[in-house]
Amino acid sequence: MRRSFFIYSMLGGTLILSLACNLATSPGTPDPAVPPSSTVNNPAPVSTGTSSVAVDQPAATETVQPLVATVLASNHTMTPVDISSAGPMNYDVDSSSTGGENRAPYGDSYNINLFERPFTQTAMTYLPALDIVSFRLTQDADWYYVSMAMSGGDMNDQISINYGVELDTDHDGFGDFLVWASPPYTTKWLAETVQVYKDTNHDTGGASAEKSDAVFSGDGYDSVIFDRGQGSDTDLAWVRLDPQVASSVQFAFKRSLAGNAFMWGVWADAGLRDPSKFNYNDRFTETDAGSPIKNKPYYPIKAIYQVDNTCWAAQGFKPTGDEPHLCPSMEPQPTKQPKAGPTPSICTPWWACLHLVLPTPIPPPK
Repeated sequence: MRRSFFIYSMLGGTLILSLACNLATSPGTPDPAVPPSSTVNNPAPVSTGTSSVAVDQPAATETVQPLVATVLASNHTMTPVDISSAGPMNYDVDSSSTGGENRAPYGDSYNINLFERPFTQTAMTYLPALDIVSFRLTQDADWYYVSMAMSGGDMNDQISINYGVELDTDHDGFGDFLVWASPPYTTKWLAETVQVYKDTNHDTGGASAEKSDAVFSGDGYDSVIFDRGQGSDTDLAWVRLDPQVASSVQFAFKRSLAGNAFMWGVWADAGLRDPSKFNYNDRFTETDAGSPIKNKPYYPIKAIYQVDNTCWAAQGFKPTGDEPHLCPSMEPQPTKQPKAGPTPSICTPWWACLHLVLPTPIPPPK
């Protein structure tokens, strides 16, 4: 009898415990230990110089797939085509060979706003997904396509890398537009992760187009004209990972944005990530910015870190060579021809050719 009472007591306790657990996890009663799958971080303000734009930052638990589904279902009238990387190749310094030594080999020219800093701040840990090695541009009737190849790594690295294309539409060395992409990156064309900034008061280069004007307090790119699929043209700019080339990011933007003739360069930025502070070399002295070159007195990098950018290529016009930020020409130099000299004589002896220049032959000398 006591044994039966004990068994029934145990069964009853188990049943009560089971019901309590079911009620705690039943639909409509969230489990406090498991965050909802739709949780997204609160929008963070992105400085645009004169105003701020609320931008949804993807949560750490959020996956890429829901974003892709949303984009494919959105109302875009034009999308870029599935184009492969093409166009003349431009090169940037590759720091992979010296990255293990916590330094860039060369290529960081602070006074002209040229950075080779794919390294963490102070510790100088090399980040291959920030290291641009080449970039090129091609076009069709509607779009310009820019491809930028990185040294390696994960474009969706947790350091959150912004990739960008800077456009100078009047060739004066001051950036006019910045196509700026944020993660997540996928092999599908996305407009909802891209912003296009505009400089409305011509100060992206500080007081001068190229050299450092530190410390400058302008507002850089001060206006957002395309915000993640929103704007007067909802199809203006797109980004994707190259589905055919590893560690390569591709941009597509309307030809109407840049026109037929412009200069352009590319960016990888996981440091300041602030278009309103372009150009970065105008915001800090070189002493405060540091350097990635070990034999420089300002080594290691400090205020300007985790960033790589390139020289600017010319599109649609032949540069004079004096344009600020212009990439060195990759065209082969013409082969120098030897200067013309006197024609060697074929007359032996010399007097055998006198009949060619004299009206009347003369007898040979005795």
